[in-house]
Amino acid sequence: MKTEKQHLLKKDGISYVVPFILITSCFALWGFANDITNPMVKAFSKIFRMSVTDGALVQVAFYGGYFAMAFPAAIFIRKYSYKAGVLMGLLLYAVGAFMFFPAKYTGCYYSFLLAYFILTCGLSFLETSCNPYILSMGTEETATRRLNLAQSFNPIGSLLGMYVAMNFIQARLNPLDSDAREQLSEAEYAVVRDSDLSILIQPYVIIGVVILFMVFLLMIVRMPKNAEKQDGNFMSTIRHIFRLPHYREGVIAQFFYVGAQIMCWTFIIQYGTHLLMQTGMSEKDAEVMSQHYNIIAMVIFCCSRFICTFFLKFFNAGAMLATLAVVAVFLLIGVIFMQNIYGLYCLVGVSACMSLMFPTIYGIALYGLGESAKFGAAGLIMAILGGSVLPPLQALIIDQGYVMGLPAVNVSFVLPLICFLVIIWYGVRSYSRIASRS
Repeated sequence: MKTEKQHLLKKDGISYVVPFILITSCFALWGFANDITNPMVKAFSKIFRMSVTDGALVQVAFYGGYFAMAFPAAIFIRKYSYKAGVLMGLLLYAVGAFMFFPAKYTGCYYSFLLAYFILTCGLSFLETSCNPYILSMGTEETATRRLNLAQSFNPIGSLLGMYVAMNFIQARLNPLDSDAREQLSEAEYAVVRDSDLSILIQPYVIIGVVILFMVFLLMIVRMPKNAEKQDGNFMSTIRHIFRLPHYREGVIAQFFYVGAQIMCWTFIIQYGTHLLMQTGMSEKDAEVMSQHYNIIAMVIFCCSRFICTFFLKFFNAGAMLATLAVVAVFLLIGVIFMQNIYGLYCLVGVSACMSLMFPTIYGIALYGLGESAKFGAAGLIMAILGGSVLPPLQALIIDQGYVMGLPAVNVSFVLPLICFLVIIWYGVRSYSRIASRS
């Protein structure tokens, strides 16, 4: 019997080591894009003098691209290959990043939203291709653990994205706070806005160049085919996989998980800023300090991912998923009702619970799908729409100021709490299914 290591080393006459490393590096690349973007909700709100709700349109455009392109990506992969899907994703990623340059010269918020949409059409191709590609690089029994390992590099890219957002964008923006910007004349405001936009676009143009280098590497490396051709009707395949309870429920759970993740990471800035300003800190200093807490949350997320991946060797994946979601619910109760630094600590702690969730839901949902995993992956990537639908609802609550005597930013975290209740349900359901296979 071949060991897992042997499966990873050779198949189709091609070593899996270099392809595994290259595809895993793509996880870091889209992690960078995701987490340089979350702080931009606050940045665009300030630059364009908008409400939190209007700023949250960044997330609508960003995660809307995931939704729009998931099934077209699956069809493209079915016709060509996983490698072709990865290359197409990287090219769209680069195009979207380079579009920030002309968007700056329009001075129009909606030009940036279009750039984000194109960029994330590329990310949709990448995630639809890379996740099942990693699952195929070895035995099905260890597929969830292998995907967790690859996904462990996603938060490394996320940490870099947060660091760049904090040190190369937020720290360099004009220090005028929101109220002071409202007092500027139109001519003065245009000068400040254009200066800020020039700062904001630089990291996106640089990452576009990095992505093109990655395209070059993938073009010259021989990649495994993994039986990429598939027979059968598209609609019959979709009907088949959605009849499977573990897959259908996985799509639902993924929708709510992604919504919870994006809400907790996007609005930690608003939560921390509101809290720290109550202590007399200026808005700019409170924003910078909140971003530090966001980075700490991502470090915890990254460390927890490696730890949880190790424990998956010994524990039922469904049981771990449900347990972590229960802990997240209790932490969010603290986020809602504590109006001091401990509430912020609880919000940071939620990241430890989230670390396992995306790849574990993904792996459980795609178990046993075989070649249908291409379209199964597309459905799970479309579920990322949760990151587009739910954050604007949270932003609407935050804009209310106060709700039932509590700061609205605190109350708004009832939405991710509800999301984790759904994940508890999926974890419990998955526990019995996985146990029955043992």
